[in-house]
Amino acid sequence: MKEMEIKLPNDESENPPYEYTYDYDEVCHKEKVVKVGSIALPLFFSLVVLLSLFGNILVLVILARYESLKSLTNIFILNLALSDLIFTLGLPFWSCHFIWGWTFGNLMCKGVSFVFSAGFYSSMVFLMVMTVQRYVAVVHPLSDWETGPRLAAVPVLAWVVSIGAALPALLQSSVMPDTTDPKTMYCKYSSIEALLAATYQQNVSLVVAFLIMSFCYIRILQTVLKSKARRRHRTIRLIFCIVAVFFVGWTPYNVVIFLKSFTFYDIPAFTDCNVSDNLDYALYGCRLLAFSHCCLNPVFYAFVGVKFRNHLKEIVQLFRSKIKTDPQQPRIATIPGSQGSMY
Repeated sequence: MKEMEIKLPNDESENPPYEYTYDYDEVCHKEKVVKVGSIALPLFFSLVVLLSLFGNILVLVILARYESLKSLTNIFILNLALSDLIFTLGLPFWSCHFIWGWTFGNLMCKGVSFVFSAGFYSSMVFLMVMTVQRYVAVVHPLSDWETGPRLAAVPVLAWVVSIGAALPALLQSSVMPDTTDPKTMYCKYSSIEALLAATYQQNVSLVVAFLIMSFCYIRILQTVLKSKARRRHRTIRLIFCIVAVFFVGWTPYNVVIFLKSFTFYDIPAFTDCNVSDNLDYALYGCRLLAFSHCCLNPVFYAFVGVKFRNHLKEIVQLFRSKIKTDPQQPRIATIPGSQGSMY
C-alpha cells in the first residue's frame, strides 16, 4: 500500500505554500518499500485473523455456556471480545488492499474504515472502564455503582463513545486513484487535514487512556500492598496484563504515525528520502505489532485465568467424548455459571 508524501508547488505566487498531494513518487521512489509491505502484512494479517476468530469466539462460547453475565467484569470481557472480532473483520480487506489496492468500492471503503476504527477505540474504552471498575472495587469497595440501571448503561455508553470517535473514518474515508497509476485505487482519508486530525485524535486518546489507567493501577497497587487478602486480586492481574499488552502494541505505532505527520509540514529531517523510507519500514513493523493485539487477549485469559483454563479443559473433554464411537459414553457434567467473573 502506498504511503503519502509531500509535494511542494513550484510557483508559490500561483499556489498556496505547502500544497500537499499523494504524489510521493515524484519525491521519493518507494517501490521496494511497497513491495515489502504487500508481502509481509497480508501474510501476517492472515495468521492474526485465524487466531483472533478462534480465540475470541471461544471466549464468547465459554461466557455463554459457563458464566453469569450478571458480573460486570464478564460483561466487559464479552464486549472486549466483540470489539476484537470487529477489529479483526477489517484485516482481510486491508490485506487485499496492500496487494491489489482497493477493489471493494467507496461504500465498503467507508464501512471498513469505520468498523476498523471502532474496533480500536472500543478496545481502548473497554480496557479503560475495566480498569476503572477494578479501581472502584479495590480502592472504594463500599461503592454500589455496579448495581441497578447503571450496570447496563456503562457498556452502552462505552460503545457510544467508541462509535463517536470512529465517525471521522466513516465521513472522511474515500476511494482515490493512485496518481502514478490511475487504474489502481486506494482507500484513504480524502484530505491531508483529515488524515492529520485522525492521527492526532488517536494519539491524544491513547495518552489520555494511558494516564487514566496508570493512575488507577498505582492506586490499586497501593491498596493491594496494604491488604492481607492479596489472593483475591487475580482479576486485577489479568486486566493489567491485557492493558499492558495493548499499550506495548499500540504505543510504538502511534509514535511512528505521529512522526510521519511531520512530513506534511516541510521539515527537512522528515522529508529526506532515507528517513521517509525508515519511517515506512518502522510503520510496517509497528502495524504488525499493534494489529496483533486482537488475537492476544484470549491467550492471557488462558494463562492468567484459572476458571477460564478449567472451562477450556471441560470443552476439550466434551469434544473428545463426542468423537468417541461408543454411544453410551457418558458426557462430562458442566459447571453451572457463577455470579462472579470467570477469572
